[in-house]
Amino acid sequence: MMVRAHPAHSAPEAAPEPQLPQTRNGATITRLFPQLPGNAMLPRLPVRPLSARGLSFVLVVAGPVAVAAIYYLLIAANQYVAEFRLSLRTVDQPRVEALALFSGGTNPTSAVSESQIVAQYIASRAIVDDLDPKLDVRALFSVPQADWWARLSRSASIERLVRYWQDQVDPFYDQTTGTIIVRTRAFTPEDALALAQAIVGASEKLVNDLSARSRRDTVGYAEAEVTAAETRLQAALAAMAAFRDRAGIIDPAKTADANATLSTKLRDDLLKANARLATMKAVVREETPAIRVLRARIRSLEAEQRELAREMTATSAPTSATPTLSQQMGSYEALEAERKFAETAYQHALEALDHARENADRRHVYIESFVPPSLPQESLYPRRWRSLGTIALVAFAIWAIGCLAVQSIRDHF
Repeated sequence: MMVRAHPAHSAPEAAPEPQLPQTRNGATITRLFPQLPGNAMLPRLPVRPLSARGLSFVLVVAGPVAVAAIYYLLIAANQYVAEFRLSLRTVDQPRVEALALFSGGTNPTSAVSESQIVAQYIASRAIVDDLDPKLDVRALFSVPQADWWARLSRSASIERLVRYWQDQVDPFYDQTTGTIIVRTRAFTPEDALALAQAIVGASEKLVNDLSARSRRDTVGYAEAEVTAAETRLQAALAAMAAFRDRAGIIDPAKTADANATLSTKLRDDLLKANARLATMKAVVREETPAIRVLRARIRSLEAEQRELAREMTATSAPTSATPTLSQQMGSYEALEAERKFAETAYQHALEALDHARENADRRHVYIESFVPPSLPQESLYPRRWRSLGTIALVAFAIWAIGCLAVQSIRDHF
């Protein structure tokens, strides 16, 4: 008898494998189901390409910020700052007028103008030329402690050195207080202090030279005036001496006075003689000896009077080469006037020289360094996080403006 097998005990048939969908390129994509066999292929997520906006963000913002971070946080060398403050003073401080206070204006003094000159000198090539022979500025800014970006090349030109100097040395003139504030940067504390001290010394030398030059100009002009006045006075005195030797008269004015007195006496004597002659004619005859003597005296007095008149004044064409007293008086008075003018000018020149020296002493300018440079202990530069923030902000602003511009162009076209 045939025994029929029970269906429950029959061998189970193999379950058919699930059909996986095929992609266009023939690759199999496995669905995520719990019944998926353990050795089935895991699904591959689709990779989306980077958009243009993301790529621009990486190039414009992320890249520069990363490069800056590497430089400032890992490469940039420390820079130390030495600061000093000074002001310029004069012996005689300027007086402030009440009207100037109400009007808000003040007159510029020599200390104010020279303070501005010192501030400009510290930032100029002149101080670099003055300090380079004894300080070796190129070696000071190219020490091994400096990084490759901030270091100055030893073979840099003078123009490049001056531009680098202006980045490392910052002078500022405060007009409200009349103070010059100078900050010097170097890669070591000792170099920053040495640089600041050298600048102070060069500034003092400049101020002393300016004061000495101003004094020489002011006093020198007054001394030249004194020399000219003295030369004029000597020439006037020499001309008067030559006139006395030539004329044979010490003082023509006194000679004229003496001649005038003599002329008056001769006139009086002549009048008296004429009166006596008239009286004698009334009582005696003409042939008497007394009348003849009196007549002879009258003729003598008249001759002396005419001769004296010819010596004093030229009443007619001169008959001799000897000048008259009136002519000598004219020449002498001109020489005497020149002498008086020369003496007055010489006195005024001497007074002006004394005033010039006094003003030059009062206006002498000197440096008062009330905050001397000191050795720094902590580096203040570079300001790493501030620089990074600035770079990130600027880069993001440029990227945002570029994106807005591109979007605006797309919207219009």
